[in-house]
Amino acid sequence: MFRTALRNVLAHKARLLMTVLAVMLGVAFVSGTLVFADTLSNAFRNQSAKSYDNVAVAITSYANPDDAKEEPGLSRKTLDKISAVDGVEAAYGRVDGFAGVADPDGKLIGVGWSNKGSNFAPGKDGKDSAYTFTDGSGPVKDDQIALDKESAAKGEYQVGDRVRVATNGPVKEYTLSGVFTTEDGAVNAGGSLVLFDTAVAQKQYLKPGYFESATVTAAPGADDKKILDAVKPLLPESAEAKTGQALADEQAEQIEQGMSSLKQILLGFAGIALFVGIFLISNTFTMLVAQRTKEIALMRAVGASRKQITRSVLAEAAVVGLVASAIGFVLGIGLAMGLRSGMAAFEMKIPDGPLVLSATPVLAAIGVGVLITMFAAWLPGRRAAKIPPVAAMSSVHAIATTKSLVVRNSIGAAITALGATGIVAGASAGGENGRMFIGAGAFFALIGVIILIPLLSRPVIALVRPLLVGPFGVAGKLAGQNAVRNPRRTGATASALAIGLTLVTGLSVLGITVGTAIDKMTTDNIKADYMVSMANGGDLDQSALTALEKAKGVSAVSPQQSVYFEAGDEDYVSASAVTPGDIQQVLNVDVVSGNIDSLADGRIAVAEKTAKSKGWKPGDSVPVTFNDEKKGTLKVGAVFKDSEFLSPVLVDTKVVNPHEVQPYIQQIFVKVDGGQSAANEKALINALGDNPAIKVMDQQDIRNEFGGAINTLLNIMYGLLAMALIIAVLGVVNTLAMSVFERQQEIGMLRAIGLDRRRVKRMVRLEAVVISVFGAVVGIGLGSFLGWAIGETIAEQIPGYRLVLPWDRIGIFLVLAGLVGVLAALWPARNAARLNMLNAIKAE
Repeated sequence: MFRTALRNVLAHKARLLMTVLAVMLGVAFVSGTLVFADTLSNAFRNQSAKSYDNVAVAITSYANPDDAKEEPGLSRKTLDKISAVDGVEAAYGRVDGFAGVADPDGKLIGVGWSNKGSNFAPGKDGKDSAYTFTDGSGPVKDDQIALDKESAAKGEYQVGDRVRVATNGPVKEYTLSGVFTTEDGAVNAGGSLVLFDTAVAQKQYLKPGYFESATVTAAPGADDKKILDAVKPLLPESAEAKTGQALADEQAEQIEQGMSSLKQILLGFAGIALFVGIFLISNTFTMLVAQRTKEIALMRAVGASRKQITRSVLAEAAVVGLVASAIGFVLGIGLAMGLRSGMAAFEMKIPDGPLVLSATPVLAAIGVGVLITMFAAWLPGRRAAKIPPVAAMSSVHAIATTKSLVVRNSIGAAITALGATGIVAGASAGGENGRMFIGAGAFFALIGVIILIPLLSRPVIALVRPLLVGPFGVAGKLAGQNAVRNPRRTGATASALAIGLTLVTGLSVLGITVGTAIDKMTTDNIKADYMVSMANGGDLDQSALTALEKAKGVSAVSPQQSVYFEAGDEDYVSASAVTPGDIQQVLNVDVVSGNIDSLADGRIAVAEKTAKSKGWKPGDSVPVTFNDEKKGTLKVGAVFKDSEFLSPVLVDTKVVNPHEVQPYIQQIFVKVDGGQSAANEKALINALGDNPAIKVMDQQDIRNEFGGAINTLLNIMYGLLAMALIIAVLGVVNTLAMSVFERQQEIGMLRAIGLDRRRVKRMVRLEAVVISVFGAVVGIGLGSFLGWAIGETIAEQIPGYRLVLPWDRIGIFLVLAGLVGVLAALWPARNAARLNMLNAIKAE
């Protein structure tokens, strides 16, 4: 039977082409993901190991620099003791923080969050083992810095140039003393690294004479473990020491965990693509079996058993799966290389390293491709085995019995009802448990709809059939009839598109609804014309607030300064220190009781929920303990409605600043005379010293800051689901091509009675459009239902949440589905129009 299977594959290779493509794309997604993840993981592991090559022991201090009772880090005296340990070659103290470098246009080099500053720590030979200088040398004066090679190239800087550098304070100019290469994670993440003289870095990031961490190098022949044992007793309680190898192993494990998460996400979308491919494969083998009814019946008549027939079909599937897997694996390698190049194009730097080809992707490619193909072909093979020998005397293709369709519809309805019930129950329950119910319900609902979709095809397509007859005449009428002639085939083809669009629509409904709620929340609560923040998400220096308060044209300015203090029952309360009088001009403070102006009198304003939980009301006195452990009493002056942009407690900056070592200012909101304009924005930038590390955002930028991530996430999801949609399109092409082959005689008769080639093409195209749009309608309906349900589980967490149906995107999806139908029909329609009339009439 294997020879028979192989002969059938070779005989129908053109009709199996789409199946090969579907499996090939799915396998390419799987193998490409595995190869890409392995390559990435290996590159990062090697980089991590390389960064600890010369490190015997690494020491990290976890001291609180604001705590006056303990040393803020590792002292020079401690490092000297460590250097004197037997087997230690040198001990290098490190201190780091944020540092941003301006390019010649004044823009920040790097991605902000990974821009870093540190100290140059030379040993006795004047070199720092962590950095290799390609030009110049390390900074040894207060006004010198060194830059990593890539940042220097981006800024077009050379040794001796003056470079503007921003930390949390005002911008300063330094002389570039050298350019270096490094394995530092900040640089490898696409950021920049600035090296300062040690004294300068300590003053900027910690305190003079202290370090946050240290690396210890070993003398030749020394044992790292013995050095670690000798170093530990010399350290303060707040410090921790580990061997370089131990840290490299820890980072390797963290990298593996991160890659595992990425791998699981990508494999999940690959699974969706393969699931969609199952319908194409099953449809192909179902149609092949139907077209070979006489052949199979003859085989049964000459003695082939049912098991042999089933095994023959599965053998065909195995051969197809094996060929597709081999091609898919090669394509997957190309995909992995493309992903790596694509990340580099988007300035997402990846360490250099070889392409890793392990046994896992190879076995996964073959296993997934062959098993998926055989699984999808099992049901058609089982149906083939049921063809009776007497069918050899008939030329009619096998058709589904009425009984089988009734059973199918009954099962589908029951499963769909079960799934819908689970979804509704989950939406009602809300929270994490509700989402679990929705997930289970969505699975059953999707399976149920797939089973039920042949039944749905007739009434849904019947609605659009009049639209086809009017403009397109006979071709439109025939297209509508052909689309429902074989409901199972139409359903299987539409199911592939329905699955993809269910996910796309569900994500769109949820994403647009959440994005709209966040956007509304932003516009309703922010009155300011501009919001000022650090590019790295860190804290602004007090000098930035002072500069804005003095800036010309500024009518109101208030910081959002993070403060924590003990209140009443010894619970820590999260508060924001603000500017009284200005805060209500830049943010919406909806007062429930009391007077917000009382902030200027040293009173506090409390959010409604916090006031209720603690039993506070205007006029109450609240005993507090500040960060410096000084005690005081604050009176409640007002109660306001809870807001996502306001902390539970508001207090005047003048009240808390005397108790703070360093103000933690997250944002500064600014209102200017004349509102937003290019001139006003430029004035604020100039007031801040043209600092490349500080972002000045207008209201649209603020909306993008809070809601832009939703659109980015949606676009990523659309991209990951694209493979499933491509396979669905191949399914439409496949169904039409094989349908044309089945209907050769019919098309020949139509041509004989006057249907010209142009109308034959139109008939096939319209049939494709109808099937595609039908699948889109089912997917959009189910996706909208799921989007609503998931949204209900998070509605309480997002103020102002209201379901928003993205009609514009839904319209685009429907138009694209129609376009997919037109494109998918190009080849089948051309073949149908080119059929020889007489040969087609003679075909069985």
